[in-house]
Parts: sequence; structure tokens; C-alpha cells
Amino acid sequence: MVRVSYNLQQRFRYDYPGPIRDLHHRLVVAPPRIHGDQVRIADRLLVTPDVSVRWDRDVFDNAVATIDAAFIPDAIQIDYEAVIERSTAQVPTVPARWYADSRFRGPSTLTVPDRRLRAAAEELGGDGAEIYALAARIGNFVFDRMRYVSGVTTVATTAAEAFAHGAGVCQDYAHIMIALCRLRGLAARYVSGHMLGEGGTHAWVEIVGEPVGTLSPVWGFDPTHRRATTLSYVFVAAGRDFADVTPTSGRFVAPYHGEFSTSRSVDVVNAEYAA
Repeated sequence: MVRVSYNLQQRFRYDYPGPIRDLHHRLVVAPPRIHGDQVRIADRLLVTPDVSVRWDRDVFDNAVATIDAAFIPDAIQIDYEAVIERSTAQVPTVPARWYADSRFRGPSTLTVPDRRLRAAAEELGGDGAEIYALAARIGNFVFDRMRYVSGVTTVATTAAEAFAHGAGVCQDYAHIMIALCRLRGLAARYVSGHMLGEGGTHAWVEIVGEPVGTLSPVWGFDPTHRRATTLSYVFVAAGRDFADVTPTSGRFVAPYHGEFSTSRSVDVVNAEYAA
């Protein structure tokens, strides 16, 4: 068995030319307490200046922090830190209800298929194939058809648009794989998280398997790197597509825009190996 502990540190900062009012901000940055073999040991959210923060669960059971402030003088900084442990001791599972959930089986705003994607799904086939094998084949297909190029897509780019470009980033790879998986009858979730060695947040896909009692197995696939996920991945949140799990978003009232900066690190703090 392998057990690895990580320290996650993430910072978001917004600087403004002057004061802003009626800030309403949404954060999806905290991993769940337990997700399969991943356990959140401890975490802390610090907002400067000190303002109201409320924690809730969204419809996909993700942890969401909402920040409300009537007035911010010129800047707001958000620091999130967590200690996370992963191991190979357990098979990842989720509640069985996600297997049949129509939101993971039909198109969402960013994964609506077009003619090209439907043709690709037909080419992939897979009727009657074992779920894991089919998902792996689809992930490999996406990797082979796409080039990783920054700046050619945005957070609003759809799977169809990115597939037509033949280029994009991890978010686009995940959206395309999700669109194809759903066309082939698989329950596919968009995952926002972190991967060792990546400069920012990372995106991949989870496939929900057939229920065993009250739980369903989940398998993570990273089409950007043509592989199944490993202990180097830290799950934060899952939804239909990126729009459901955007790490930071919000609105405020002011006659100007702010300047956004962010930093992130995921460091191994302990690793144990046992027979």
C-alpha cells in the first residue's frame, strides 16, 4: 500500500483602482472531506479583509464558499490551505444515484455535441463494451486528435468548438471526452482539481460505473495526458462541465474592472510505502 500526504496552498487576489461595493463571490476550492481514497485532513480559508463567508453544498455535493461584502476599499485576497491524504487502500466510490443522474448522461451547455462529435462517437463504437475499457478508448482518442495549445480557447469554449480547432487545454480535452462518453451511454463527470507538476488547476473526467448496492465505482481519466488518474491527482469538485465548478467567480458594483492574480502549490509532505 502507498499513502501520500499533500499540502495544498492556493491564493486568489483581486486589486481594484478604487473601492467596490456589493461584492458577491463564489469559491469552489475545497476538496470534499472524503472522496474515495482521498481524505481531507484539515483546511483553512482566510479572506483579507475580514468579511462574511458562508459554506454550503451545491446540487452536486461540492463544497461552495460564498463571500459577501458591502464595501471593499481596494483589494481582496483569498487564501486556501488544505492537508490531503491519498492511498491505494480503497477503490474510489460515489453514491449510486450519480450513475443514473441524467445530468451526467446528457449534454450540458459546454458539451453539446455537433455533427463532428457525433461522427466521432459513431467511429468509436463500443456498444456492449466494458465501461472502463470504452472510457479508456475514448480518452486515448481525444489525446490523439487534439494538440495542447494555450490561448486558442477560453473558459466559454464548447467541446464542439475545441474539437473543430483540434487544439486546446485540459478543460477542452475533458469537455470533448465527456461529450463522447455521454454519446456512447456512459455517465461522465467533469472534475476540477490539481495535479503534481501542473502550474494551475487541472481538469479531467470521472466515469461512474454500475452500482454495487448503494455505491458506484468511479474511474478517473486524464485525456490531456492519455492515462488513468493516479495518486498525483487531488480531486476538488465535479459537475456537468467547467461552469458548474469554476474555482472563483463573482460580481461587484464599481465603474471599473479589477486585476486578478493567482498562485498555487501542491507539495508532498509525507509518503509511506508498505507491503
